[in-house]
Amino acid sequence: MPLPSRHAFGALLLFAATAAHAQRRQLHELQTRLDTLNDGERAVLARVVTGLLNKQIAVQLGVSEITVKVRRAALMRKLQAGSLAELVKMVERLEASRG
Repeated sequence: MPLPSRHAFGALLLFAATAAHAQRRQLHELQTRLDTLNDGERAVLARVVTGLLNKQIAVQLGVSEITVKVRRAALMRKLQAGSLAELVKMVERLEASRG
């Protein structure tokens, strides 16, 4: 198999660098959104992504289920997550980037 030309290799390096930059930018934007969460929303987030139900989270935090629902809705909006699955993926990406 022939080696790629210098031009093709350079283009490949540029593409990889651009992709890496875009990924870092996305992670930074996600972290910035995460930083807008208050302590209550963070507490709910930590439990939601483990699969706990609102009622279970409410018991653990000593708050009402309605409070959990309000905080969950707020964190979904602030993080711009369209679904629970998307929220979990966001948290996994952030955790993976931290090593």
